[in-house]
Amino acid sequence: METTSLIDLSTFHDLAKADIGAFSPKPTSIEGNQVEAARSFFQSPDGTVDIGIWECTPGRFTADRSGSSEICHIISGRAEVSRADGEMRALGPGDLLVLPQGWKGEWLIRETTRKLYVIQSAG
Repeated sequence: METTSLIDLSTFHDLAKADIGAFSPKPTSIEGNQVEAARSFFQSPDGTVDIGIWECTPGRFTADRSGSSEICHIISGRAEVSRADGEMRALGPGDLLVLPQGWKGEWLIRETTRKLYVIQSAG
């Protein structure tokens, strides 16, 4: 007789107001003395998937997705994301951004921005 194992559901509510912890200086900030905070809500058992909330204050920082891909759903704020070749995309509440593995560029945070992120490591 085959047994069925139940898999728990994980639910998280009101992500715009969820506590994500203390802010600290953004290590890759290149303009604006930025601070950021993040809270992971879920990690896959093998550690290759991380889902959480991130928030950052205005300014500019570099980003490198050499070892992972990222899906970002903007909850609040305004930002611009630029590729290394200068192509820019403006983002605001409700927008979805996909950064494929290998992407490198910059974020310009215009208004404090909060996003839901899904990062998948190359693993």
